[in-house]
Amino acid sequence: MQTSIWGITQMAAVRLRLCGAILLTLALTLPAFATLGGDEMSVEADRSQMNATVKVTEMDSYTVHEIKSPTGMVVREYVSSDGRVFGVAWGGPFIPDMHQLLGTYFQQYQAGVKAHHDAGPGRRPLNIQQPGLILVNAGHMRSFYGRAYDPGLLPQGIAANVIR
Repeated sequence: MQTSIWGITQMAAVRLRLCGAILLTLALTLPAFATLGGDEMSVEADRSQMNATVKVTEMDSYTVHEIKSPTGMVVREYVSSDGRVFGVAWGGPFIPDMHQLLGTYFQQYQAGVKAHHDAGPGRRPLNIQQPGLILVNAGHMRSFYGRAYDPGLLPQGIAANVIR
């Protein structure tokens, strides 16, 4: 058997490359979520990507799409009657991809995270209160939860506490 410069056999090197390719493939297929401020059309794409189930609950002036994945992640997308996502909430064993979840609000989120860290060390929930973005994220390993919304997108007569 030939060994490589790292002292492993060619067969082990092939296995290592195969494992790397599998991990890369899995990383590229992480779940996607509806984008805050986006449209309702993304819900089916999210369900499909997550290999999840969707439960739709109709309210008076909005709809809640609850997506449950086999990994235990639950994402609730709050969609106004005009088809726009005005809020999102999540819970599960990991923090979702915030860039995908927040879309155009991601830069505000990054600024809020920086301000949170600049405020000093310590473990505390992330609480961002900015014009156009309210976000809370808390929890611990294997149990994270949070919500985000744009107060300007809330349907008339709907309080922010419905997003949970």
